Amino acid sequence: MEDPTLAATPMIDSDHPAVIEYAQQHAVGDSARDRAVALFYAVRDDFRYDPYRIDVSVEGMKASTVIRNGYGWCVPKATLLAAACRVVGIPARLGFADVRNHLSTERMRQVMGTDVFHWHGFTEILLDGRWVKATPAFNIELCDKFGLLPLEFNGRDDSIYHRFDRNGHEHMEYVAHRGSFDDVPLEQIIADFAAQYPLWSPDIDAGEFDVDVARETGR
Repeated sequence: MEDPTLAATPMIDSDHPAVIEYAQQHAVGDSARDRAVALFYAVRDDFRYDPYRIDVSVEGMKASTVIRNGYGWCVPKATLLAAACRVVGIPARLGFADVRNHLSTERMRQVMGTDVFHWHGFTEILLDGRWVKATPAFNIELCDKFGLLPLEFNGRDDSIYHRFDRNGHEHMEYVAHRGSFDDVPLEQIIADFAAQYPLWSPDIDAGEFDVDVARETGR
């Protein structure tokens, strides 16, 4: 039986040609850890974080869709990192948590009606017999605009959102952990989004995330 943390799935589509090509291009290094770290930085910075354009269809959540679009929110970017790891034989899965975000935009707070982000996604990678968390969501350009410390990853320590930004202000705190999954638990995510964010829909015209960040931060 194939290891589910190495297998292609409907959304962690590690068998897609674009994902295979991307993983093989960026998974450089002599060890699995080196290759996983290289993939983390590639996914983090090659694709813009955009929480305004959320497509919760199967197609919208695929790893290959992030490559095609050039952007993604936390879950698809974590999905891409997991898929790229699987391409090169590194077991990977998805982890989820509910987080309180202290640095969201005003538009996001109005639409969501809360500062709690349900089903925040990250990647869990099996390295040296231990599952290590890696969060490739925020690209470095966005971190600079938001005044955030970019998340680093060394393949040994968990890389999750820093609690404070560069000025010591609260950034994110983990409220509840959802667990680990071999593919995106899409039905659960959709159901919780509908219950927790009644004003939000995938069709809403949310504007431009980078524009709002620049205006609200003065950057």
